[in-house]
Amino acid sequence: MANILRTAVIQADLHWEDTAKNLELFSANIATLDDGIDLIVLPEMFSTGFSMNAEKLAEATDGRTFKWMQKIVKDRNTAITGSVIIKDGGNYYNRLYFVYPDGAFEKYDKRHTFTLAKENLTYTAGKERLVVEYKGWKICPLVCYDLRFPVWARNTEDYDLLIYVANWPETRIHAWDVLLQARAIENMSYCIGVNRTGLDGNSYKYNGHTAVYDGLGEPLIDSTSAEEFIKIVELNKSKIEELRSKLKFLQDRDQFSIKD
Repeated sequence: MANILRTAVIQADLHWEDTAKNLELFSANIATLDDGIDLIVLPEMFSTGFSMNAEKLAEATDGRTFKWMQKIVKDRNTAITGSVIIKDGGNYYNRLYFVYPDGAFEKYDKRHTFTLAKENLTYTAGKERLVVEYKGWKICPLVCYDLRFPVWARNTEDYDLLIYVANWPETRIHAWDVLLQARAIENMSYCIGVNRTGLDGNSYKYNGHTAVYDGLGEPLIDSTSAEEFIKIVELNKSKIEELRSKLKFLQDRDQFSIKD
């Protein structure tokens, strides 16, 4: 069990629909990290950008990007997470992988497909949420548009860390800022949101604002930068436990279940 989770968040300008260049980019970024990183968090569709061109870009479940993730974790003795375009059983998914240091993995298929971009017409929505157990931490990883739906993030498992990987455009960045902070506060959890920056192939502009909040919604890094960066933050599980012991807000949550 690790009381401290040293987490690296990487905000990058993605190469549009170019897996080779993106994997090269992130390999170079990760190579600059010191030893002792427990978790690396990458953006949504980090190997392609947020593309609806799934027929061209989709990989098999054990495809190039997934194998790259497995190599990274084994070489660096860390875990890594981010989402990838996957074809599985004849369907396309915006699939988040959480890969452990030994190469074992868990997956989460984005539940809330982004109808404004017609993501719902290309990608099949997931049905089940994922809570990962890693080094004594409970981690709930979600994807981009999921951020707008607080019921889906509702902390019924007493997770310690909520993660959103995203391609969230500049035009609606205020919502990103506010909702990430709200998710941290209402779930009494650390909350990380990793976004991209730059311009994509559809001329949508992204300005980052990758953020890390504690369980009271206090920022742990400067979340206003639109530049590419790598930041390391040390998350302290004891602080979450102390907060919940002192302020028992989660015990007063409404009791209900989600039905499809």
